[in-house]
Amino acid sequence: MIYDWSPPESFEISPRFRQSIEERIARLERDADLDEAQVARLENADHIRRQLRLVAAERAEAMRMRVFLDRATTRPPHRLIAR
Repeated sequence: MIYDWSPPESFEISPRFRQSIEERIARLERDADLDEAQVARLENADHIRRQLRLVAAERAEAMRMRVFLDRATTRPPHRLIAR
């Protein structure tokens, strides 16, 4: 029997988790830019190919995380003191 399962349309994440993902996206994009700049210094075709694959993987992961954040909603932070 085949089940038709698809992920929920949206889900909630904590503000702290969202911030962590946003920081990771920024690091991946910064690293991709730096790694791409290194390609001009490489001479070996295999090194260039591997470096470009690294850049593509970093950018793909950043995009995957952006899609995740686009689908997620951030729940409001909990109050520590009840009123």
